[in-house]
Amino acid sequence: MVSKRAGEIMIPLENYPHIPYWFTLRQAVAEMEKSEIKHKDKTSLPRSLLVFDEKYQLLGIVRRRDILRGLEPKFMKTMPASSRGQLFDVEIDPDLVELSAGKIAKAMQEQAEQQVSEVMQPIVSTADINDHVAKLVYKMVSRELNLIPVVNGSSIVGVVRSVDVFHEVANILL
Repeated sequence: MVSKRAGEIMIPLENYPHIPYWFTLRQAVAEMEKSEIKHKDKTSLPRSLLVFDEKYQLLGIVRRRDILRGLEPKFMKTMPASSRGQLFDVEIDPDLVELSAGKIAKAMQEQAEQQVSEVMQPIVSTADINDHVAKLVYKMVSRELNLIPVVNGSSIVGVVRSVDVFHEVANILL
């Protein structure tokens, strides 16, 4: 079986959720919550959003975990990891979880107003529209990526997700 190229397995840019860099974390969460990716007769939820500037140049990717990290209250970021766990330790005080959760929720509301650009990941690799699946596997594995933007010349035309690459590898092997 001949392996496919990035352009054959990519999700076209217009079908993948993306936002401008000035969106807040709250707006990014809203975009993720309402987005669905329809690709090859399957529907899935996005794990990340592409982030663009005003000239529609790709700046980065914001993943769910980047958003969650950005929402972490400032007072927790300065605490040692061992102390963070104690905020939810019901053996210390059964009411501690409720007290902590309320304080954390309020702090998360405040953190949600920061811009996506403060937590997004830079683009570390792109794939050419004509790259073979083997090259996509190499890039994803060597750089620990779950998503690679696909370019045609200097234009972003889509994205390839690790799940789509894995599916193509399965087709080769099975």
